[in-house]
Amino acid sequence: MAEADVEPLLDHLKRSRGFDFTGYKRPSLERRIQYRLKAIEIGSYAEYLEYLEVHPEEFPYLFNTILINVTSFFRDEAVWESIGQQLVPELIEGKPAGEPLRVWCAGCASGEEAYTAAMVLAEALGVDQYCDRVKIYGTDVDEDALATARHGIYDAKQVESVPRELRDRYFEMTNARYTFRADLRRTVIFGRNDLVQDAPISRVDLLICRNALIYFTAEVQTRILDRLNFALRDEGVLVVGRSEMLVKQTELFAPIDIKLRTFRKLPRRTARERYAFSLQPPSGEPTHTHETAGFRDAAIDASPVPQIVVDAAGSLAFANHQARAVFKLTGADIGRPLQDLEISYRPAELRPTIEQAFHGRRPVLLAHVEWRPGPGESRMLDILVTPIIGQGQILGSTVSYTDVTGQTRLQDELDRSRRELEVAYEELQSTIEELETTNEELQSTNEELETTNEELQSTNEELETMNEELQSVNEELGTTNDELRERGTEVDQANLFLQTVLKNLRTGVAVVDADQRIHVWNEQAEDMWGLRPNEAEGQHLMSLEIGLPLEQLKVPVRAALSGESDGRQIVELAAVNRRGKPVTCRVTTMPLRLDGAVGAVLLMENAD
Repeated sequence: MAEADVEPLLDHLKRSRGFDFTGYKRPSLERRIQYRLKAIEIGSYAEYLEYLEVHPEEFPYLFNTILINVTSFFRDEAVWESIGQQLVPELIEGKPAGEPLRVWCAGCASGEEAYTAAMVLAEALGVDQYCDRVKIYGTDVDEDALATARHGIYDAKQVESVPRELRDRYFEMTNARYTFRADLRRTVIFGRNDLVQDAPISRVDLLICRNALIYFTAEVQTRILDRLNFALRDEGVLVVGRSEMLVKQTELFAPIDIKLRTFRKLPRRTARERYAFSLQPPSGEPTHTHETAGFRDAAIDASPVPQIVVDAAGSLAFANHQARAVFKLTGADIGRPLQDLEISYRPAELRPTIEQAFHGRRPVLLAHVEWRPGPGESRMLDILVTPIIGQGQILGSTVSYTDVTGQTRLQDELDRSRRELEVAYEELQSTIEELETTNEELQSTNEELETTNEELQSTNEELETMNEELQSVNEELGTTNDELRERGTEVDQANLFLQTVLKNLRTGVAVVDADQRIHVWNEQAEDMWGLRPNEAEGQHLMSLEIGLPLEQLKVPVRAALSGESDGRQIVELAAVNRRGKPVTCRVTTMPLRLDGAVGAVLLMENAD
């Protein structure tokens, strides 16, 4: 399947569920998604997208497949030993007494790493001081894993990597499962946080983010590390996984122990380069003699850097030997307007730059200007325009040309070598991360297979038990079926008896439920009002269009339905029968109570 095919699926996950996987490494991400596709026997991403739209219950299975929750207590024991014996004491030593110690476990999965940090800090500080000073925040994007973490309950296999003395001290055993101590569990707070999208937790002293970065692209890793730097206090400590080197993040973190992947935050600084060159005379400079001026002109003329002087009127006032040689200026050009000379626009447009220097009363630098003095030649120049100010007035400006071709070439070669080195490092880092990811996937798959094997064995035993239960249930169902058949015959007889009674009554009968909808309408009622049972049954009593003034029956019907009257009520109403003949109809209303059901019975007869 092509990589582009997965983009609509990723976009759908982002829009519908808020999971943004676009920053994940494509090979690993596609491998995990295809693993899920094979499990449910779907052949393409497009088919799977349609499947997700129809089966929303599939989302948790997909997320559990993509988010590899491989973790354990005291994973890489040497790292935790360093945290407890070196890093935590250093962090405590640099904090005022009683100030909280904040720890963030990013990508904590089902919580083993956060509880490991709790045990290590409790051992380093003592339980009482730990409870008073420490707050641990465990975050992940997997809500199911966070639910497990919040309970803090693990089976024997999950805690077997915890040293026995710590297991006895920090866990309570209940029903063959281990629960982390309640008093310490209150110091560990779990919540959802997406390292790519959500704001980081701030003012953190110790940030543990191990084997989470390896799933992201280099660009997203850089953004995440920038956030992690922001989250840490000055001198805060970052701990990452074995495959995460941070070699390119030297402006954000300084290594404490490369082997253990521990780093200290570097506060961010802004580097500024200043380039300044000025020929301004100091205030109060005495008037030079002719000899001094000549000496000065000779010194400038001998300068190896091409330099010209333009007066305030915009005319060329001076050009040293290098400027005359390089730009082919002659003595006849001195005193001519600059705009009439080729040097005013080649190698760079000087007049706007000179005006900018005059206006700002400061030097203006045109860096890395390309100049082609002849066919096949190319040189890079730094052109510096400096205003000449005397007695507070602009007297003119100097323009100097520094050839930086060699430096530029060397810088380009250095940049190219650096880029090649970075590419080689990124490829190496990516390979290492891919191997680490594959290792975790294999570990996860192995655990899944072990669990599946145990479940299959358990399922086989349950199936044997269920087979015997089904045989027993089948016998019971046969007995129940015979009883139901007898009950059905009795119900049929009772219905036939009831229909016969209603048919032979000389009185019209209507039975309504609590919503006043008709359930029974006998033949005598049809004969009186001309409405067949199939037309009346299911209709609201007050909506019938018959010759009986039903509005006058609202009060006795409601009284029967509400239970206000336990006896019957009789009213006589002037009506018109189905033949259009005026009659007096006696209507008797009675409440109906049967197995909690509420209703009313109306008996209608001719009182004439």
